[in-house]
Amino acid sequence: MMRASEFGRVAVLYGGNSAEREVSLRSGAAVLAALERSGVDVIGYDPADGGLVGLEALAPDRVFIALHGRGGEDGTLQGALELLGIPYTGSGVLASALGMDKQRTKLVWQAVGLPTPESLMLEADSDWEDIVARLGLPLIVKPVHEGSTLGISIVESREALEAAYHEAARFDARVMAERFIRGEEYTVSLLGARVLPAIRVEVPSGFYDYEAKYNSNDTRYHLPCGLEATQEAELGELCRQAFEAIGGEGWGRIDVMCDGEGRFWLIEANTSPGMTDHSLVPQAAAHAGMGFDELVLQILATTLEPRRA
Repeated sequence: MMRASEFGRVAVLYGGNSAEREVSLRSGAAVLAALERSGVDVIGYDPADGGLVGLEALAPDRVFIALHGRGGEDGTLQGALELLGIPYTGSGVLASALGMDKQRTKLVWQAVGLPTPESLMLEADSDWEDIVARLGLPLIVKPVHEGSTLGISIVESREALEAAYHEAARFDARVMAERFIRGEEYTVSLLGARVLPAIRVEVPSGFYDYEAKYNSNDTRYHLPCGLEATQEAELGELCRQAFEAIGGEGWGRIDVMCDGEGRFWLIEANTSPGMTDHSLVPQAAAHAGMGFDELVLQILATTLEPRRA
């Protein structure tokens, strides 16, 4: 068991300026309340208010990062904290930057032989017919550097592809198209060396978008996930390898699709997962017998250990 005094003064970073600000505020508030209940000397801090100067003035001994998206999850904050010498939760600079970049994450996975759907980068003058010919229909169009499914579209026709590109480009200068995997959606959370139980996500609309993730009460989270024990073990090992391939540390989450033939396909990595009342890591931890407050302490405890890189 950990003593609250071991952590010193902790700053929970939440909010920020990314498109995921509202979700981050909810995650951070939940983490802050959990640490207060556990007796930790903790303070919440929104970098949008005072930047790094304001954070440094708080003189924290360590930081719990509850920021989502660019500016908090993409390696920039992690690099600043490294320079300031402040331990922090989650992955380091390289893994955070890679995890935020869906296309380069896929390139790493492909390089080490892990299964992930084919994808192509899109431009305003892309040959849309060629994209469809190479990836087939339907396909997924998504901003490379956004989370929470912001700007993502399922494209059913060639005519809809260009419009989907422009919608995604509102969120990011880099946009990708990905082969659509028809099947069941799973997510696997990792905490230190531990692989938590897989969750199967079921959405009535068929699309696990922002509304389904954070606001809808119709989204169903299946725990246990329904896989045979050997299949779930295979899925967990695949996700562990995927997280390690990008250099992930501390905690994170990998999203996976399973096609009609039972093959798993890696979709993306999340190095600063949500911690709201709808979030997946707390649900997986609860199924493994770990309450929310204990989960938050376990994540924070990873800052007591030296980084691998």
